[in-house]
Amino acid sequence: MAAKKWTVIDHATSTNLADLKITPATVGGSAKGYEVNKWTLHGGLSQGVDLIHVNNGTFTFDLIPTRGMSVWKAWLGKDEIGWRSPTRGPVHPAFVDMGEPSGLGWLDGFDELMVRCGLESNGAPEHDPKTNQLIYPLHGRIGNKPAHHVEIEVNGDTGEITVKGIVEETRFHFFKVRMTSVFKTKVGQPGFSIHDEIENISASPTEIQILYHMNIGQPLLDAGTQFLAPIKTLVPRNDHAASGIKSWNSYTGEEAGFEEQVYFMELLGGADGTTQTLLKNAHSTKGISTFYNVNQLKCYSIWKNTTSAADGFVTGLEPATNFPNPRTYEGKNGRVAKLAGGGKTRYDLRIEAHGNAASVNKAEAAIKKLQSQAKPKIFDKPQKGWCADA
Repeated sequence: MAAKKWTVIDHATSTNLADLKITPATVGGSAKGYEVNKWTLHGGLSQGVDLIHVNNGTFTFDLIPTRGMSVWKAWLGKDEIGWRSPTRGPVHPAFVDMGEPSGLGWLDGFDELMVRCGLESNGAPEHDPKTNQLIYPLHGRIGNKPAHHVEIEVNGDTGEITVKGIVEETRFHFFKVRMTSVFKTKVGQPGFSIHDEIENISASPTEIQILYHMNIGQPLLDAGTQFLAPIKTLVPRNDHAASGIKSWNSYTGEEAGFEEQVYFMELLGGADGTTQTLLKNAHSTKGISTFYNVNQLKCYSIWKNTTSAADGFVTGLEPATNFPNPRTYEGKNGRVAKLAGGGKTRYDLRIEAHGNAASVNKAEAAIKKLQSQAKPKIFDKPQKGWCADA
């Protein structure tokens, strides 16, 4: 079998392959048209960031081991998928102060297509009510933890490309978890899958949260863009979101000074729990879908931030174990995953890009079929047990 594996980063052996290029000529076998590259970025806030560029001949994406195995950008053919953050990234974690007193330091590095939030917490920043000391920073720390071990494997016969990275979020005396993240794609596929195993490497029990923060901006996001999903229940996060409930799943063009709106929801899944969402452009000719299991990720959030392009015109599509409320609130409402000492859990997510009307229509039909199980229950105001401010 024509398959080869490369260890590109390994803390134990002080390994970091500075420049790597993998092609069919490198691997052998019948699969053609792909290329995988690994290099280290230089200059500005990106100094020292490792990047893995995967091109399967149809779909291309950039992984950032230095930033918790996040996905920086992606392309279907020449169509870019992602957004334009005011932050010039990808930003090395050394330039992100997660302990900054406001708890908002995470925003200094935010510019990815997909960044995980977690694993100890993944929601709004939280401070001690008596001392005002920061307890949990915005969206947690995993997105700013570098992978200590990364492997690339290519099967030249099947055309499957696999990238595995291991990231740990630990603090002596406190939280100790390991995430083993595996990305898979095949030659010709219009997307990739993510398989994350979270392991409690402590002998004592712990609780985790994870949220997959998928961020889409122009050109896919514009006036007339729509979000579709099989809704079981939907709740606006606050009164401001409630004011836009009639148009919660449609988007306007740029509006300078737009105040973000967030909607919490539970989605319907098929017999095996798999669900699908779709963000499509105004002409229904292009889009992007997420697939995941509602038994693993029980919550979904939509973040609408249609401000000016200069300020970060973007929407967030966010399957998660919980809603991005303060950690204490979510814990009281049971929206955490509990792991025994040495225990493990797994989360799977698939991303598929749609490059034509037929593909978009197929996704819409699949969502309509899932929705046929039940009529959506949509609340027009925040609900207790769902929203921290209700």
